[in-house]
Amino acid sequence: MNWKFHEDRPIYAQIVEEIQRRILTGTYPAGSSMPSVRLLAVDANVNPNTMQKAMSELESQGLLHTQRTSGRTVTTDERLIMEIKERIASGYVDQFLEGMKSLGIERDKAIAMLQEQARRSAQPTNDTSTDKEVE
Repeated sequence: MNWKFHEDRPIYAQIVEEIQRRILTGTYPAGSSMPSVRLLAVDANVNPNTMQKAMSELESQGLLHTQRTSGRTVTTDERLIMEIKERIASGYVDQFLEGMKSLGIERDKAIAMLQEQARRSAQPTNDTSTDKEVE
């Protein structure tokens, strides 16, 4: 899988966020076994200790569980998964509103712009240019 890291934050924190995203989107489904720390570290091109630190953080959040005989598994607690998903989504909304505020756009206007954009992106396009033959 594709791992992209930025130098503005610790790598382990970015790994935590990426694995959270993969759990929340079902790439690592609830109840599934996780790849080993070594395999993930090789895939992400990071030190295994860095990956272990990230996995320990995910365990402390309750997203992963360690079992002696079967390694780590993703939680089956759907309520916890939804809570984390909603918390992260709320953070995205806060970032959006803060960004709009920094541009001098008031909250109500920013929300109206977002609603309009969502409405437009939900409408089917009437672009029939692909149906026309090229002469």
